[in-house]
Amino acid sequence: MKKNLGYSQPQKALGHGQSHGIPLKKQFGQHFLRVQSVIDTMINAVPLNNKSSVFEIGCGDGFLTRSILQTPIERLWIFEIDPDWVAHVTATYPDNRMEVFLENILDVDFDRFKEHAPWILLANLPYQVTFPILRKLKDNRHLLQEGVIMVQEEVAQKVVASHGRGYGYVSLYFQHFFEWRLLTKIKPDAFYPPPKVDSRLLYFKPRPVLDEILDEENFWIFIKRCFIQPRRTLKNNLQMFHYDISGISEDILALRGQQMNKLQLLALWKQISQNTL
Repeated sequence: MKKNLGYSQPQKALGHGQSHGIPLKKQFGQHFLRVQSVIDTMINAVPLNNKSSVFEIGCGDGFLTRSILQTPIERLWIFEIDPDWVAHVTATYPDNRMEVFLENILDVDFDRFKEHAPWILLANLPYQVTFPILRKLKDNRHLLQEGVIMVQEEVAQKVVASHGRGYGYVSLYFQHFFEWRLLTKIKPDAFYPPPKVDSRLLYFKPRPVLDEILDEENFWIFIKRCFIQPRRTLKNNLQMFHYDISGISEDILALRGQQMNKLQLLALWKQISQNTL
C-alpha cells in the first residue's frame, strides 16, 4: 500500500505540464521527482544533524525540500531560477531555517557560503547544466562536506568509470577532486513529467588530499587529447598535436586511453612533458 505523501496525482496540461496549478517550464529542465523512497535514500546517505548546513539546487515544487526540513538541520539554502517555485515553496513550507534565493547557482559567488561551511548538497540537478554545476562544485570543494545529486544515468556512469566504455576525461577529472559512489538507479516514471532517460543518485565527497600533477593545467589538456577519439590509439591521438612522443615505447603508444589508469597516464605525461615543454 502506497503511503499518502500529501501530493495529488498531477494532471496533464498542454505543453510540458503543470504541478500545483503552476505550468512547468521545459527550458529549465523541470522534471519533478514523485517517489518518496528515492528522497529517503538521498537523505539517509548523509549525516544530517542540528549543526548541518544544507543547500539545494532547483527546489521545484518542494518534494525534496519538505523532507530535508523534517530532519534536524541548522539551515537550508535553496537556489531556484523559477520565481513561481520560489513563491510556492516559501509559502508552502514556512520555516525559519530555510532561505530561498531566486538565483541561478552558476551565477552565485560561493564566498557567501564561507560563514556556515562545510555544506551538504542534496539536489536533483537540471540535467542540461550538470557539468557546469559539477565544475562549480569542484571550484568550491573546500566549502563542501559531501552530498547526493541526481544526474542522468549515462553521466553517472562516466563520472565513476575506471576503464572501458565511458571512461575518459570526465572520469579522470572529477575523480581527481571527489570520491564518488553510485546509489539508486531511477526510471523515468518516477518523475513528472517523465524524462526520456534513466537517472541515478550519485554520492560525492571532496578528496582531502589531491595527487600532485606536474603542470596541471596542461595535464588536463593532454588527457582530453588522449581521449579525443577514444577508439584510436594514443599514438594516433597524440601525434595530431605538438607532443614529442619519440621516446615513448611503441607498446604504450599502441594502447588506447581507455586501457590506462590515472597513474599510468600521469607517468606518461611526466615523460612527454619533459620532452615537449
